[in-house]
Amino acid sequence: MSEPLFPDATFPALRADLFDVPTQERLAVSVPPQHRPRFLMLYGSLRERSYSRLLTFEAARLLEAMGAEVRIFNPSGLPLPDDAPDTHPKVLELRELAAWSEGMVWCSPERHGAMTGIMKAQIDWIPLSSGSVRPTQGKTLAVMQVSGGSQSFNAVNQMRVLGRWMRMLTIPNQSSVAKAFAEFTEDGRMKPSSFYDRVVDVMEELFKFTLLTRDLGPYLVDRYSERKESAEELSKRVNQRAI
Repeated sequence: MSEPLFPDATFPALRADLFDVPTQERLAVSVPPQHRPRFLMLYGSLRERSYSRLLTFEAARLLEAMGAEVRIFNPSGLPLPDDAPDTHPKVLELRELAAWSEGMVWCSPERHGAMTGIMKAQIDWIPLSSGSVRPTQGKTLAVMQVSGGSQSFNAVNQMRVLGRWMRMLTIPNQSSVAKAFAEFTEDGRMKPSSFYDRVVDVMEELFKFTLLTRDLGPYLVDRYSERKESAEELSKRVNQRAI
């Protein structure tokens, strides 16, 4: 065992009572959950023949074949963010599904070099916090996109940024299907190809990461800064003078 670099280190800026040393033992789940992993699927197009929807359906079939419970949100009728109250039925439906899920799949077309407004609107309606609950924190995420032309990664890269902002555990793998119009049969099933193989890879990886982390999410994303902030807020409430 190597000698520590700073054997006599002190930490004048640290709240020692809130400093938590990670341990291997705390990453072990004593009683694994018995229910099937739960996934919410979002797609970013309302066209009659939407390739992002068809790709989402293919991914959902694979997840179900692995034993998952899957819900697919239909964004038709979802209002623009801030253009309706959060009591709107479609907003409530989306938020309830987000809270129910343990992992998500986001699939968008690339339009004008970016994800679609339909995709972004769905993500924007999922709150960063709801009371003391963060609906997406610690959940797994897989991102996919379809393109009308050559392969691109603009949409999946943008969705990765959003996933990080939503404090999700975005898996390393991703899917980008080029010339999507040529990759599906007339009845909407994906043809055999390297693109399809990658979708299988991504869903397998998402399923594995979800099994590994779904009960550990709160611990994995527990932060010193937030523990400190909560402790300081509690101290202010307890010690404030009576009004």
